[in-house]
Amino acid sequence: MSGGSYNYLCTTMDLEDLHSRRHDLDDMAKRLAGLGYAQDAARETEELLLLLRQWETRAEVRLRRLTDVWKAVEWWDSNDSSEDAVKAALAKYRGDHDDAGTPRA
Repeated sequence: MSGGSYNYLCTTMDLEDLHSRRHDLDDMAKRLAGLGYAQDAARETEELLLLLRQWETRAEVRLRRLTDVWKAVEWWDSNDSSEDAVKAALAKYRGDHDDAGTPRA
């Protein structure tokens, strides 16, 4: 058999593809570390995996913060809502109102 032991990790071309191959990336880092003479490549592979995890966590936090704003703009642009909904979503996003929509003092 030629290749494929890590689901052709070597063909990864972008972050979206790499993100879906985190398990293979982890397996590759362990394999490199096990070689004993590839510690530098193992470390960098592990660092890449760590960066992906950190980015994912940060991106998920921002996604949760922005979802209501994006929804309000999308619904306004498709005539399902009004500009007031966008302003309210932005106020909540900015912390100007609590979750019930009451202005903060």
